[in-house]
Amino acid sequence: MSSYSLGIDIGGTFTDIVVYVHESGRCLSHKELTTPDAPSRGAITGVRRLFEREGLDFASVVRVVHATTLFTNALIERKGAPTGLITTAGFRDTMEIARENKYELYDLHIELPRTLIPRRLRLEAVERLGPDGTVETALDEADLLAQVGRLKEQGVESVAVVFLHAYANPVHEQRARQLIEQHHPGLFVSISSEVSPQIREYERTITTTANAYIKPLADGYLELMAGQIRALGVQAPLFMMLSNGGLTHIEEAKRVPIQLLESGPAAGALVAAFFGRQAEIANLLAFDMGGTTAKLAIVQDHEPLVVHKFEASREKRLTEGSGLPLSISTVELIEIGAGGGSIAHRDQLGLLKVGPLSAGSSPGPACYGRGGEQPTVSDANLVLGFLDPATFAGGTMAISEDKARQALAPLAAQLGVSVPECAWGIYSIINENMAVAARVHIAECGHFSGDFSLLVTGGGGPLHGCEVARRLGVSRVICPPSAGVASALGLLVAPARIDRMATVSRRLSRTDWDELESTYRALEAEASAVIGQTLPGQAKDIALERAADMRFVGQGFEIVTTLPPGPYGRDCEAALRDCFTAAYRRTFGEVLPVSDVEFVNIRVVARTPAGSGDLDAGPRQGAALPEPTVRKVWLAAGKDYADVPAYDRAAMPAGLSLQGPALVQDASSTLILPPDGRLVVEGNGSLVIDLDLKGGQAVQASVSAAAHTRKEAVA
Repeated sequence: MSSYSLGIDIGGTFTDIVVYVHESGRCLSHKELTTPDAPSRGAITGVRRLFEREGLDFASVVRVVHATTLFTNALIERKGAPTGLITTAGFRDTMEIARENKYELYDLHIELPRTLIPRRLRLEAVERLGPDGTVETALDEADLLAQVGRLKEQGVESVAVVFLHAYANPVHEQRARQLIEQHHPGLFVSISSEVSPQIREYERTITTTANAYIKPLADGYLELMAGQIRALGVQAPLFMMLSNGGLTHIEEAKRVPIQLLESGPAAGALVAAFFGRQAEIANLLAFDMGGTTAKLAIVQDHEPLVVHKFEASREKRLTEGSGLPLSISTVELIEIGAGGGSIAHRDQLGLLKVGPLSAGSSPGPACYGRGGEQPTVSDANLVLGFLDPATFAGGTMAISEDKARQALAPLAAQLGVSVPECAWGIYSIINENMAVAARVHIAECGHFSGDFSLLVTGGGGPLHGCEVARRLGVSRVICPPSAGVASALGLLVAPARIDRMATVSRRLSRTDWDELESTYRALEAEASAVIGQTLPGQAKDIALERAADMRFVGQGFEIVTTLPPGPYGRDCEAALRDCFTAAYRRTFGEVLPVSDVEFVNIRVVARTPAGSGDLDAGPRQGAALPEPTVRKVWLAAGKDYADVPAYDRAAMPAGLSLQGPALVQDASSTLILPPDGRLVVEGNGSLVIDLDLKGGQAVQASVSAAAHTRKEAVA
């Protein structure tokens, strides 16, 4: 009897369902329109349809992994629970004072990040700890409860407790939570010493309040989702994907849901790394374009880059500092307001613009026939001939070219062009929008895009990937198997991973090595315990990694430095210093002539493999390629439609080579092979496309464009 793993990824437009069959290594997939009013409804409907279509048994599911954009959207749209803040007397306005610097220095009308909690719901408690954690003023318990009572009277459902220097000693926060839960059992409580136990008051406050803001939503949703999955007859545990590229059990996810914000994009980066290893390509740009947003992550040496900070809900999407700074571990990526549902319009200067507003899944693009009337990227792709109405989304929904043309016609008339020319303009502009954002992100990470290959996933990634690659000066594009549902597939190749950290603030030369080793071991034990609860049978396979946020004495910010495994003692001082100076040189090119180095935070990663084993996504071996169908496609070189062959991806044998132009279709996506592109079908099922960038000219154009990226982004 077969056993299955089930991946469910809820996106802004589509919910992707993937089933991995353990015995054969094959994957089965389904796309279902997301139901924004009740996301679990669309997910459960999609699971039921896939299992009924394939004749699968719910009782044979041994693992369920889930990712969702629900909590990210709650932050962006400010649709979390009514939340209050209890903080140390005198620090009520920390989250509004912020860093006292402007992300746009000369903007007189700058819009600062909107706080999650209004001032009337930010109250103070009598207590005070010193920087070393010593109690200077004891917690006034009666005053605390009085303040919480005031919050509850104003309708607060969740409370964040952020006391000064709680990272050094959590005693007051722990006591506050105990009192709140005892006297107000209906309130959700988040304390900073658990959510973000590190220095920097502003970031710690924002992270804890954001966790409190989404905690009631997460608790109710995860409980509902787990119950609905059980009601199907699935007895396997539900795991949640974390932003750091690992998975954890549902209770840990409910405790600190802020860790779930970037779960879907993280899964996309993981699957890019997975197929990169199979293709023996170490450095990739993972480009995932869905119906609502596009994401780009950097995979280096077969691993996605993981950072320990994230900006949510930016006021200006390409401007660092314009969002809410969250101290969470996350796969480093950029999100771009560009997807199949992005709406095209004519601006006040008479220019064609695309996005950032999106039609989402409800009403969706006009071609969906669900009430949408605005012209979108999907409508343009359909008019250009890139999409096949008969096979869209695996044939699970009908789309109408007539409705797409009707939506584009008024915009085309305003611009004085034909409908196909308007559609081509939309296609070109969205590609350049995504390339501009990608250039910024790649440059800020200290890389050159031409050194990477581009791996495309999502329903829109294969449609737009080759043109985005051309604009970035990238000559190789990889389209993996099941590209349209790759993020859901990434859930099934994810390891179990838990990150833990603590602030220590010690000079390397004055370190108490026994104390440092003890703190590391405590973090390792805590992280390992969560892994053990997640995958009890694999506790023996846990791998531990150590790192630290380090800096030269006198500097204001740190570099996350990977360290060798312990135990640590006095004889390790030189080795740890060398690790830091090597990381510093990689980042800045030179090392400062400063004698002493200091720890600020120490970090631990615990992980164990929990992937899908031998995934078999390869093409048919030795099969003959059937004759392609012919489609009318609008090509950039001409002013009319041309006949272009369209191939069924499932029928393409390994080793096949194709010269563009061509279309390659599967159940969840369509790849556009441009006229100057050559495609080869690899043995692992990936399609590898080499683009002719005409020598160094295209790369030089990309470099020149990168120099003006900042100017373009502001304009």
